[in-house]
Amino acid sequence: MAAPNRRWRPVPGSAFAPLSQPAYRVLLLVWLTANLTMWMNDVASAWLMTSLTDSAFMVAMVQSAVTLPLFLLGLPSGALADMVDRRRYLALTHVWVGGIAIALAALSFTSKLTAPLLLACSFANGIGMAMRWPLFAAIAPDLVPRDDLPAALALNGIAANMARLVGPIIAGALLANAGSPGVYVINAALSLVALGLILRWQPPAKSSVEPSERFVAAMRAGLQYVSRSARLRIVLFRIFLFFLQTAALMALLPLVALRLDGGGPGAFTSMLAALAAGAVVIAFNLNRLRRHAGCDTMVGAGICVHAAASICTALAPNMWLAAPAIAVAGMAWFATANSLTVAMQLALPDWVRARGMSIYLMAVMGGSAAGAALWGYLATISSVQASVLTAAVLGPMALLLTRRHRVGEHGFSSLRH
Repeated sequence: MAAPNRRWRPVPGSAFAPLSQPAYRVLLLVWLTANLTMWMNDVASAWLMTSLTDSAFMVAMVQSAVTLPLFLLGLPSGALADMVDRRRYLALTHVWVGGIAIALAALSFTSKLTAPLLLACSFANGIGMAMRWPLFAAIAPDLVPRDDLPAALALNGIAANMARLVGPIIAGALLANAGSPGVYVINAALSLVALGLILRWQPPAKSSVEPSERFVAAMRAGLQYVSRSARLRIVLFRIFLFFLQTAALMALLPLVALRLDGGGPGAFTSMLAALAAGAVVIAFNLNRLRRHAGCDTMVGAGICVHAAASICTALAPNMWLAAPAIAVAGMAWFATANSLTVAMQLALPDWVRARGMSIYLMAVMGGSAAGAALWGYLATISSVQASVLTAAVLGPMALLLTRRHRVGEHGFSSLRH
């Protein structure tokens, strides 16, 4: 008698249900690799900057350099993602990122990398992320049933935060043994691996924008649709303020790690790992939380919890206190960002989803870039602690002052039936 087929299959409606879709599994693996290379690059560049300059502003500007392209190019890349062949477009972005990694490795290995040049390379690397992020955001709904979309977005978040957990650990080990060139070489190799997966991937035919629609007209249509939706405007407003607040902790984290007892590369990577671990833990419990709380409740709680955790992290004298505090910050960060992402996705129709999510990306990265520059400047004229504490306090204050701007319970209502 033949043995029964015991191959594991995700339970329909469960947190792992999207994994039953082969095309989604490939996309998730490419997304994981893309985030892994991004975090390894960011960790190496942020830490390398501390050795190239003693300016807190320049250290914070690494995050601005990475995120500014996603703000500037978010809408054009979203329009392209709705118009062109998605596989070729995604492949091209990985070739670009791999090329930047090779250039960084060569400059770092020959000791020709300066602080301004590192910022320029970080900006160029951010262009690659800007071009591919809207495509990742837009194509997931095409690969899974609508009821599984929140689970798919949560899995995307888990993959991103697993990369945030593993990437700094790998980068930290390479920085200690092979230096920054080793990190950039591994990044180039991972980009080639992802490129191979993309070339074998067969995404579904897109049904968004007619081929005859012009590029500028496509961007204009996306802007018009979003501007006419009150719910979308509120989501964009909320995510911009949240990332403006949270940019302080992320941009200044290398300097926060340096001031800890025994602070160094190990402390920095450990704090990033703790942040990601907190995000992964909450990701597995988001569906349960959504059954008891609406979007506005989760966003409000997330902003306040992140502020409290940021204060504890900034004031912590050692890793024993800083690591748990920043893990809680990671939980709050993921719950808030994921809640607003789901609300944005559910409010967008298929034909404009990539452009709508690219505008969402612009709000995210605009807040990050502006926040990194603002809090970096404040740290320069005062102190790192004062900058992080000010940002933490302003988050709940802004929430209180804008409490009438609500996404509404309908943001998650379709997921509760």
